[in-house]
Amino acid sequence: MLKVKDTLRSTVQVSFDGRVFKTYHGRDARTRFENEVRILRYLEFKNCDFVPRLIEADQAKLRIITTHCGTRLEHLDPERAREIFAELETYGVRHDDPDIRNVTYRQSDGRFCVVDFELATILPEWK
Repeated sequence: MLKVKDTLRSTVQVSFDGRVFKTYHGRDARTRFENEVRILRYLEFKNCDFVPRLIEADQAKLRIITTHCGTRLEHLDPERAREIFAELETYGVRHDDPDIRNVTYRQSDGRFCVVDFELATILPEWK
């Protein structure tokens, strides 16, 4: 597996078959894990096609496994980034960490995708 992120809050690894393993640690790990699981399930229910799909959620290990949603970006025009996160809101979710590190590029269909939903919010009017 390739480690793509290792911070105080989480470790993210990508397997050779394309699955993404994210393990939560640090402060509020369980809360962030539960929130990301809830948001990803909600977005799948809403048929949002530019976010990872949740494959497995392991509460004991505080680990999720998702589909791979593209490669990290080195640059993204700020206006385009705003558009991507605004599109996410049309599915009822505000990301709450709208940074370029949370946008990937999926080469298979030329789509920008959004990842990392541990701080995201389901908008009140969508609940």
